Amino acid sequence: MEAAVSVNKLPSVLWGTLIITGTVVGAGMFSLPVVMSGAWFSWSAAILLLTWLCMLLSGLMFLEASLHYPTGAGFDTLTRDLLGARWNLLNGTSIAFVLGILTYAYISASGAILQHTFATLHLPVSARMAGLGFTLLVALFVWLGTAVVSRVTLIFLGAKVITFFLLFGGLLGHVKPALLLDAGGNETDYLRYVWMVIPFCLASFGYHGNISGLIGYYRHDGKKVARCLLLGTVAALVIYLVWIIGTMGNIPRGDFIAIAQRGGNIDALVEALSGLLQSASLSKLLTIFSTFAVASSFLGVTLGLFDYLADLLRFDNSGTGRLKTTLTTFFLPLAAAMIWPNGFLLAIGYAGLAATIWAVITPALLAHQARKRFPQAQGWRLKGGRLPIVLVLLFATLNIVVSLLSYVDLLPVYAR
Repeated sequence: MEAAVSVNKLPSVLWGTLIITGTVVGAGMFSLPVVMSGAWFSWSAAILLLTWLCMLLSGLMFLEASLHYPTGAGFDTLTRDLLGARWNLLNGTSIAFVLGILTYAYISASGAILQHTFATLHLPVSARMAGLGFTLLVALFVWLGTAVVSRVTLIFLGAKVITFFLLFGGLLGHVKPALLLDAGGNETDYLRYVWMVIPFCLASFGYHGNISGLIGYYRHDGKKVARCLLLGTVAALVIYLVWIIGTMGNIPRGDFIAIAQRGGNIDALVEALSGLLQSASLSKLLTIFSTFAVASSFLGVTLGLFDYLADLLRFDNSGTGRLKTTLTTFFLPLAAAMIWPNGFLLAIGYAGLAATIWAVITPALLAHQARKRFPQAQGWRLKGGRLPIVLVLLFATLNIVVSLLSYVDLLPVYAR
């Protein structure tokens, strides 16, 4: 892709937009209809819009701070220099936790969806064994290297895009407006469940780890990278809105309780939709899409965790070094998935809390400190002065408070 670009001409914004959209939209989208079922469509769409705005702003803040540093500088470099070693340790721990908990979530999700897929082929395979087998395959790809993962991910991404358009065209054709806009409850019945939606929406807009690579790709052209972040996240927002319209417009609100009681795993949602659509072709497309969505997310997250641990533990890039990193990457998440196979929904919620530190708070603090450190610097800068920083920090505070209250069972939960 880079070889086709002339020396003086920057790559098209389309490529960066696709990278951001592909990173944001993954298996986490399957958690949204379940956790949003209490607040239902209107309130959930409002929270989704707020989250999109704040996560876009936080990404633009990290971009602004990064433009003061050489190509290749990432969270570790910027955080250590601008915020100090202690905050860098906290930030690094949150990154490792998010990637680790998401790896567990995708092992859990892959086992459940593959069990469902095999069942349609009349092959009895347990969720644990399916998850174990698929994890070993992903571990092999990751051990072989980034080039292999990139090629496999491209195949998965292509299949996901094709099935997405085929599937959602069919889903939207079955939507019942009365079901989507009025679940049979009053406004307070919806509003009391709004807070639980926030951490899951936050976890569904993670792309900040790709910004440093885009800065190098577009040779420090902040305006182009900012456009990629805007268009990529808008595309993801539209996909999410179409997804919750397609699910909430087909599945009655009360049916989501049974899905949540099964851990919110993807197979439960797929089964519920398949049973209501009464279309064999749409059911198969739904199964194929969910399988490739999990697979592409799984590969992306585990490669990120692999690279982080290799750098942290100073494992070299030899076959032996990569084997040690692979074992370190997969051992704990795989063991947890074998013990607790139905933790997909819970894991996404925990990821939302930890991601608040490195994807929301840290970028805002970096932008604030960078403006103090480089007051006369020229180049691209996020407009609005301190207002975006304050908004993002308030959003982060709200997410932390909501997450902590939910962990001690002080928030109402609809789908339980």
